[in-house]
Amino acid sequence: MQNLIFCLNATIPIFLTLILGFFFRRINLFDDAFVSRMNKFVFSAALPALLFQDISNADFYEVWDGKMVIFCFLATCASIAIATGLSFFLKPKDIQGEFIQSSYRSSAALLGIAVMQNLYGNAGMAPLMIIASVPLYNVMAVIVLSLFRPGREKLNRRLIKNTIRGIVTNPIILGILVGMVWSVFRLPKPTILDTTVNNLGKIATPLGLMAMGGSLKLGKAFARLKAAIACTLLKLVGFEALFLPVAIALGFTRDKLVAIIIMLGSATTVSCFIMAKNMDHEGSFSSGVILLTTLFSAFTLTGWLFLCRSLGLI
Repeated sequence: MQNLIFCLNATIPIFLTLILGFFFRRINLFDDAFVSRMNKFVFSAALPALLFQDISNADFYEVWDGKMVIFCFLATCASIAIATGLSFFLKPKDIQGEFIQSSYRSSAALLGIAVMQNLYGNAGMAPLMIIASVPLYNVMAVIVLSLFRPGREKLNRRLIKNTIRGIVTNPIILGILVGMVWSVFRLPKPTILDTTVNNLGKIATPLGLMAMGGSLKLGKAFARLKAAIACTLLKLVGFEALFLPVAIALGFTRDKLVAIIIMLGSATTVSCFIMAKNMDHEGSFSSGVILLTTLFSAFTLTGWLFLCRSLGLI
């Protein structure tokens, strides 16, 4: 019950913040132009700052575990491959890029450290899981959203060149790369810089959620309800059922296993919507999946944690 209450405390405020954005739009406190600018700001500044802060604050050498990094990386690659394969069954395929991204991208940075601190009193292996999965999440999101952009031209040299340029200049990718350099080389962060970047990063999630809520049109968000439900089940149940037994067989326990559970089965991150909107996708499907996974992850995540605790693994 304590874990259920904690997960509800972690996820329900996220859901309610999103609803606030929808409410502000309904009472005309937000308009389309303001929501569009807010999305752009979160994508270009606040979210890169948040990712930089999360990764640069991790002690790369202290938390490094090659076995876990390889497992997280391969599990993420396999998840992307599975989601991509399933996306070809969609009819029509206009939401293919959003389906793939929403299926595999977890709010690992948002919930990972919070859940770990609640269970063990410190961040444990959460930063290592973030280093192993979050950069791949974002790099692959840029590739997927570029290659499966609605109305895109056929694959050719110009499209490949534009896709590579989009990856190299993507603010989120740049934030991750700079954060990893900072962590690996243990570069000092003056208090003024640390506080400023931290303040900028802290507003990424609430602003992103409200921007998504302000853009939300419920009819469109659930227009592809069967696909949204399939994506939600894959995100919260499917990947856990596939890869959690493998993690247990490989000997991962306690904080390492908790970090893997969070990576595989936490709610779809709000940055899916932000990136989709800023890369010429409609975004409504992403917002619907985020709504569903945020609402139900409190129960599914607690269920996976309870199962592993009952088996004496955490």
